[in-house]
Amino acid sequence: MSEQLTQEQLAQAEQERAEWVRIQFQKANEYLASKGIVSDNVAVTESRYLPPYFAIWKLNTKDKHAYWVVSGDLPTDHIAFSAAANAREAVRAFSLHWQLKAQQIIDSGTTDKTQTEFAQILVHRAQALYEMFEKDELWQSAPVN
Repeated sequence: MSEQLTQEQLAQAEQERAEWVRIQFQKANEYLASKGIVSDNVAVTESRYLPPYFAIWKLNTKDKHAYWVVSGDLPTDHIAFSAAANAREAVRAFSLHWQLKAQQIIDSGTTDKTQTEFAQILVHRAQALYEMFEKDELWQSAPVN
């Protein structure tokens, strides 16, 4: 009986993971569409998922461009595929980009509460992403999709 429960729990966990990945994929596509970019397909073997933290997608577009898109428990964002050789390097690129963006907001001297809160979110998420980038064990295995 307890083994059956364990199998049920595993199946439930896998279902929840698959749903999280589906939602993040949809979020990434909607984000690109809001920027006027229409994706054609995802390069599954180059994308990585770390539920519930983040997903890093390589999305190819109908006009033959490619982008890295990050989504999850952080701001959804994109960079050109040429900015990073692989998903791990894309995570580092997002981290560095967000640190710079946060510093620009801080240096602007803005008193807008929304902007200062956004800068703090960027700082914290950039630090967390960089910590993930540095963890070799997250990047050693083949993608689990």
